[in-house]
Amino acid sequence: MRLVVDLNRCQGYAQCAFLAPDVFAMHGDEGLLYDPQAQDAHRERVAQAVAACPVQAILVDELDMAATAPGGAGRAAGEASDG
Repeated sequence: MRLVVDLNRCQGYAQCAFLAPDVFAMHGDEGLLYDPQAQDAHRERVAQAVAACPVQAILVDELDMAATAPGGAGRAAGEASDG
């Protein structure tokens, strides 16, 4: 899973580091360190961290999320299903 954190937007609230400590870590009071190629085993905790970020600074690569979305794996936008 690919992550991008807008470090200009990040305010150092550390919710991500609290919820997904294997992926995010605070360096000092405001510096954030993170693994941009987080393992799929951390997907649930990363999703919680993304939702908890007060300034919405964490993004998960949309293509990565679409490939793993239930019922939408590999389907192009607008493609009809035969049921």
